[in-house]
Amino acid sequence: MTQPARSWWRAAAALVLAFAGTALHAGPLDGPECVVPAKPGGGFDLTCRLARSMLAAGKAAGQPEMTLSYLPGGIGALAFDTFVRQRTADDNTIVAFSTGSLLNLAQGRFGARSEKDVRWLAAIGADHGVIAVARNSPFRTLGELVQALRSRPNDIAFGAGGTIGSQDWVKAALLARAAGVSHKVIRFVAFEGGGDALKALEGGHVQVVAGDAAELTLHLAQHTGVRVLAVLSGQRLPGRLAAVPTAGEQGFDIQWVTVRGFYMGRGVSDTAFRQWVDAFERARGTPAFVARRAELGLAPFWATGPELDRFITDGMARYRRLAQEFQLPVR
Repeated sequence: MTQPARSWWRAAAALVLAFAGTALHAGPLDGPECVVPAKPGGGFDLTCRLARSMLAAGKAAGQPEMTLSYLPGGIGALAFDTFVRQRTADDNTIVAFSTGSLLNLAQGRFGARSEKDVRWLAAIGADHGVIAVARNSPFRTLGELVQALRSRPNDIAFGAGGTIGSQDWVKAALLARAAGVSHKVIRFVAFEGGGDALKALEGGHVQVVAGDAAELTLHLAQHTGVRVLAVLSGQRLPGRLAAVPTAGEQGFDIQWVTVRGFYMGRGVSDTAFRQWVDAFERARGTPAFVARRAELGLAPFWATGPELDRFITDGMARYRRLAQEFQLPVR
């Protein structure tokens, strides 16, 4: 082999080795993406924003920031189907979910899909239900709203990020039950995400929103047209909603907790999955994460690995029972 030929092969080999070394050290966290399975402004959106904050705290110099992508459709159904059929082995991407997603799965709202079709990555916080009205609403307390439901249920339209059978619908149904009214007679307007429901509330298109504390906290940081009548928790919440009484304080035993987290496609590599779990575990105890979680109105809750798998299994059983209780389809 001539000297020029040997030089060319050495250069080519060096280039291959350099590329191999780069590929060896590259991983999903070099180009992370979080899919929001709804329009901007709701609970899924803030879940991905929290993930981006968590990863930013521990990223190396030059590492790209997490990208947020929006994939609305069927309150999570389109995203779930996409990561079951098309992006099942996407190591770079996580998808936001909530226990409302489990409620939809339990009713077959994601088609033939089940909780076993994805890999559940992490649960990173707990949210609480809220009942909100427009700032100029005549209802000043939860008791006044309940009294109006008793006397004229057809005059009050509930707006929420989801259809009949969604977790927001269940909150409205629980409130109707407290008023002694059948859940079958309440008016319910479905939106593709909590952000759209809150806009409709401010615009006077619905009279009440059954939503979540975190999405209300996010909304109230930029808007003033909404007033929260009650939080559906065992005790008052910290932060922006600290002055809002619980439903229990106002005489109504209604509570609703929503856990928020992420899943990935079933075919992702074990190495990538472990990288994601490790990244979240490193961030969970940092002051920055704790502060950001509180700022977004989320309470502490954490689960990964077998603990999260058990939580998903138990949750699915619980939501199937709840669906039967309200005469909803069960899968």
